Amino acid sequence: MFEIPTNTKQHDETRQGEALLLENDPKKSNGRKLYIESYGCQMNFSDSEIVASILLDKGFETTRDYKEADVVFINTCSIRENAEQRVRNRLKEFESAKAKNPGMVVGVLGCMAERLKSKFLEEERLVDVVVGPDAYRDLPNLIEKVDEGSRAVNVLLSREETYADISPVRLNTNGVTAFISIMRGCDNMCSFCVVPFTRGRERSRDPQSIVKEATDLFKAGYREVTLLGQNVDSYKYETVNFANLLEQVAQVSPLLRVRFSTSHPKDITDEVLHTMARYENICKYIHLPVQSGNSRILKLMNRTYDRAWYMDRVDAIRRIIPECGISTDVITGFCSETEEEHQDTLSMMDYVRYDFAYMFAYSERPGTLAAKRYTDDIPEEVKKRRLTEVVDRQREHSLQRLQTYVGKAHKVLIEGLSKRSDNDYCGRNDQNSMVVFPKDERYHVGDYVTVYAEKCTSATLIGKIID
Repeated sequence: MFEIPTNTKQHDETRQGEALLLENDPKKSNGRKLYIESYGCQMNFSDSEIVASILLDKGFETTRDYKEADVVFINTCSIRENAEQRVRNRLKEFESAKAKNPGMVVGVLGCMAERLKSKFLEEERLVDVVVGPDAYRDLPNLIEKVDEGSRAVNVLLSREETYADISPVRLNTNGVTAFISIMRGCDNMCSFCVVPFTRGRERSRDPQSIVKEATDLFKAGYREVTLLGQNVDSYKYETVNFANLLEQVAQVSPLLRVRFSTSHPKDITDEVLHTMARYENICKYIHLPVQSGNSRILKLMNRTYDRAWYMDRVDAIRRIIPECGISTDVITGFCSETEEEHQDTLSMMDYVRYDFAYMFAYSERPGTLAAKRYTDDIPEEVKKRRLTEVVDRQREHSLQRLQTYVGKAHKVLIEGLSKRSDNDYCGRNDQNSMVVFPKDERYHVGDYVTVYAEKCTSATLIGKIID
């Protein structure tokens, strides 16, 4: 897997395997320690916050050392084969800790739990608890079963569960940016994707609970929220569509920045684009996965749009929000992809000139429509060579896009200190580009500043605060 650059937050490679830690309340403690480690997309990290909220209510405390934990959970992702292998390797490490502490409860949460439940429980016997994304409310009961000597599993998928009434505990947060899950599941049956099978059918949270969560976050000092869904554009609750919801959240406060992810090319409407243009605090950035630039391959992928449709949506974005940043996902070497079809993807990249991209060689996932219908017939060396060409092209475009931001002033929300120097702040501009600039004692984390971009690297704007 390649990602260029790594500063966008939908699938942050720097957070893979991150363990949560919270300030524990001794008054509520039951004396048991919880360790949760998360992999995959931001939705998984958001789910870990829901799990933590449920178990903290039962008196658990968090720890960053799994060896001292009473309950160890790994929140998993099935999107790529390497993600599953990473989790399996980690479970073996947990197994050796469990050998020294036989009372330790080890559980697998999330997408792999649903897909590989029998392997984990019966064949490999690596874990005590297997819990799917819709069954987190059942965790206290399942842990109790394990304490009594049983193994426990609940991977039932729901058509109703949205966890709307659970206020997620914010994990490893900078206190400035937060994620709000607005919907769960997915109805798009993309032939390469396991999500509809592991997260179930699409259902939307009620808008009142979403607006309340955004309001509560703003009152707690947060200044940016990202609305999360597998396909936010298909959000629908009674008469409220995504454009309506976006507007309602933007109206919480002009000081609350609003982002969202992920959009689907078949569903993103001009109404959403006009709403973005109308509100200064809705960031001008859209993640719009293309996957392939060729219409035949898109049809095999069951993406339900073609090359011309996608280009029309890009044209609409450029027309309605000229300054908008666009990022994407690209898969190389999908079943039967020819060299000419690969060139169509490169030409699409030239047409759009994406700010960022997540780029992958095709990895067949068991149970998907592609695995059942098509032969994975592109040799690995061809997939990798095509991926290298895509990555090289995106590096050029990322640099070109950043260069267009040099010599301009940008509104930046200070998110924290730069990773490279405690003398510099970092934050993102409207287009989701990372900006680094010297600290100024007049401003603090959570403040908005205007930064003049003086130069850039291949992934970062560098500048200084201007009044």
